[in-house]
Amino acid sequence: MTVTLNGKIALVAGATRGAGRGIAVELGAAGATVYVTGRTTRERRSEMDRPETIEETAERVTAAGGRGIAVPCDHLDREQVRALVERIDREQGRLDVLVNDIWGGDQLASWDDSLWEHDLDKGLRILRLAVDTHIITSHYALPLLIRNPGGLVIEVTDGTTEYNDEHYRNSFFYDLAKVSVNRMAFALSKELPEHGATAVSLTPGWLRSEMMLDLFKVTEENWRDATKDQPHFVISESPAYVGRAVAALAADPDVARWNGRSLSSGRLAQVYGFTDVDGSRPDAWRYIVEIEGAGKPADATGYR
Repeated sequence: MTVTLNGKIALVAGATRGAGRGIAVELGAAGATVYVTGRTTRERRSEMDRPETIEETAERVTAAGGRGIAVPCDHLDREQVRALVERIDREQGRLDVLVNDIWGGDQLASWDDSLWEHDLDKGLRILRLAVDTHIITSHYALPLLIRNPGGLVIEVTDGTTEYNDEHYRNSFFYDLAKVSVNRMAFALSKELPEHGATAVSLTPGWLRSEMMLDLFKVTEENWRDATKDQPHFVISESPAYVGRAVAALAADPDVARWNGRSLSSGRLAQVYGFTDVDGSRPDAWRYIVEIEGAGKPADATGYR
């Protein structure tokens, strides 16, 4: 699939690693100028204490064919976000795509604890990282995005609205965080159309992020070895897959047809024809319901 985003300006908020990095790189591969933000730089690590940096992401964007611009930013800090948007305005005069992928709460979740057992400060911090960051970023970025018609806002979450409405997502705070992001996209879809802009929520499937690969002690090259310990990992997908979903949406002249919808990388692959890096089209959320959730043996036949 050929996607052209030459001349388009994108902000991927939360692009240090994982889905955010995959999205930024694929936007770059389509020719976009991409501002990549996060808290981990080569000089300083965030509370995640991971080695990936925004500078590395920006370099990958440029190597892919776009222009990557790394800007350190804590999206809970209003003044930092304001300064970020003012810089984009000053340097580019427009913003065409806003991707809210800010997260960073995995290490704070106590997956087996009920609400009253969960550390309250950590739980509230999860909500701040997952919800407040998106609101603050949109508050400052949307006036620039709606300056020109055709703007696109993508709220990245975990799970479609359909799935999350019917399933408890492991932890009170995690559940609330991910459902809230879907709802934010829906709310924006009511406010943006009169300004010629579109809002959607988007979820990857089982993402082979850097953290997930480390957890299973594998790499992107030998990830299938992890299926020995977790057979359902067979449905996993690379960060490039959700990145290609974003690039396809951003290049679609009729993207408004998706306004307010809850989308997944697997579903959009069927519509736009892109594939994952191995040439397959994993449909994780259908697999999770029909195979894993149904207690059937792991078998991705017909699902990728």
